[in-house]
Amino acid sequence: MIFHVLTIFPEFFRGPFEHGVVARAGQSGLLQIKVHNLRDWTYDFHKTVDDRPFGGGEGMVLKAQPIFEAAESIFPQRDPAKQRIALLSAQGPLFDQRAARRLLEFEELLLICGRYEGVDERVSRHLADEEISIGNYVLSGGELAAAVVVDAVARLIPGVLGNEDSSVQESFTDLEGEGAGNGILDCPHYTRPAVFRGWSVPDVLLGGNHAAIRKWRSEAALEKTQRLRPELLKPRNPAVEADPESQGVRKKG
Repeated sequence: MIFHVLTIFPEFFRGPFEHGVVARAGQSGLLQIKVHNLRDWTYDFHKTVDDRPFGGGEGMVLKAQPIFEAAESIFPQRDPAKQRIALLSAQGPLFDQRAARRLLEFEELLLICGRYEGVDERVSRHLADEEISIGNYVLSGGELAAAVVVDAVARLIPGVLGNEDSSVQESFTDLEGEGAGNGILDCPHYTRPAVFRGWSVPDVLLGGNHAAIRKWRSEAALEKTQRLRPELLKPRNPAVEADPESQGVRKKG
């Protein structure tokens, strides 16, 4: 899979993408990450990518022209079935594990990092296939969000993780199948020593009875989800999810 990141701060990604499983996957050829400088598609002396908003208001807005030209240069003969464009935006649907698995279906993913007060709405309406938000808060730019999306999707690529089960048995995996829920949290984990400051590892984990351990982990995961993230246990609404707009899939027009 190829990840493209369009940004005005390409040097930002030297840290996030040069460590851990993403870096190792890149070195082994399982994925590619190409960071593009948005200013390469500007033509004035100052390489201007933003301008004042029509109608007045505070802040500056990223212009449509360099973003459109960058995307058209990166995907000159774009195949929507294989190449996806996503705008990182606080206004987009929340990114979750299901969204990560959905993006894994594409061969190439272009992530547009927003900045300043926002991005010209024509990028969202007529260029991006979807908008993605990583949380109900506002960041200074989309770079951090892009790093999150790349990491979440990359670790699902076969071969990236040392143990393939690691991406199956983890938090937010829908263990009961599509439509049953939003996935639950991973079960609690313990390691040596068996007793630390008077707190002991559950006896079942020390007994070697794998059937009992699986049963305990399932029950403990449900208990932890109910305690920390009860909203994950609410059934999803198939009618809502059938609507492409609810998944962030934008209909251009």
